[in-house]
Amino acid sequence: MPGRTDSSATTDSPDAHPSPTEPRPAGTARTTGTAPTASTARVPADHPRHGLARLLPARTPYRRQLRRIGARRVLEIGCGDGATLAGCAPGSVGIDHDPESVAHCRSRGLTAYTADTFLAGPHARPGAFDALLCAHVLHHLDDEQVEGLLRAYVPYVRPGGGVVLITPQEAGHRAGPDPVRFTDFTLLRAFAASAGLAVRRTYSHPLPRPAGMLLRPNAFVLIGQVPG
Repeated sequence: MPGRTDSSATTDSPDAHPSPTEPRPAGTARTTGTAPTASTARVPADHPRHGLARLLPARTPYRRQLRRIGARRVLEIGCGDGATLAGCAPGSVGIDHDPESVAHCRSRGLTAYTADTFLAGPHARPGAFDALLCAHVLHHLDDEQVEGLLRAYVPYVRPGGGVVLITPQEAGHRAGPDPVRFTDFTLLRAFAASAGLAVRRTYSHPLPRPAGMLLRPNAFVLIGQVPG
């Protein structure tokens, strides 16, 4: 959806009546070629925290979001050093653009790939995963890149599986490296709709929405579902 502008929605309420979406054709996921090169932008490095931010976890506990959708095998886009991947169920896989991050994950006994090696590997099978997690990646991408990422990876999630999209709020957005634009609830819903996902819930985590003006860990969370 080129030309979409930044949004400034401030609600953190769940979607009581998600917009209907047309079911995706079953199709097949790509198993050759090149994955979106920007799809595995590095998660921002940790920074020293001050004031109230020190009372929050050093990393957003994405595993909580995954448990809420009953996720088992997770495909994590932008897995970094594997902090979240390490807590996911056996059979979960991480993808990262940085070969050193992938090597670090593998040294921890985790299954991780760069984008192109994933496509050539044994885990790139349609419907192979129960959920997709994409945390702190989308705000580094433009519209075309986001939509390309979701088109490339959503088919690897089984019908009825979950998709968790997470982006930083104001303080985290300002602190992160090279953000392309502020990606809030409105944009997340639009991206989910363009990918054919049903939006089940959006909320602010770990604190209510106003905290995002000051606290870097506060994030927008969208819980979507692949049509069954």
